[in-house]
Amino acid sequence: GIFFTSRLFDRFALLSHGVFFPDDDATRKFSIQETVPISDGFVIDGTAVFLELNNDTERTLKQVFDEYTTDGDYGFSKTVVPVRLVQYGNEALVSRSQAKRLLARLDRFKTVVLDFEGVEQIGQGFADELFRVFVRAHPNVEIVPARANPQVNSMIRRAQSTT
Repeated sequence: GIFFTSRLFDRFALLSHGVFFPDDDATRKFSIQETVPISDGFVIDGTAVFLELNNDTERTLKQVFDEYTTDGDYGFSKTVVPVRLVQYGNEALVSRSQAKRLLARLDRFKTVVLDFEGVEQIGQGFADELFRVFVRAHPNVEIVPARANPQVNSMIRRAQSTT
């Protein structure tokens, strides 16, 4: 529910036990301080959800469902995963263990879009784990790379050519 709901709104944020999670899409910035005055050490019990919907939005429920489902099935069958989130700081994405961390529970989807925006390069082991090992082990899951630069695309093609 939270995933689809967050995609329906123009701005989305969660605040829980002092941890603030804003929508990281640059076009959908949200300042929690517009709604709740936060000072150092501000902690609430439970979770606060902040949503904003512009009155003139053209986004429809069907568009959002279609983006994250497949074949008209309104189950949660498609996901988009920002690969950069598996990085710690400037850590290079080179190991199989990093890839396995990224792939955790993705076998539950029919389609997984791996968004490589902001990832400058990946290593051979990382690419092989994503695009050869996982694909062989889960033939019913489609892995789709998106927004990869030429260097990353080259490593992806290399891994895919060995499948």
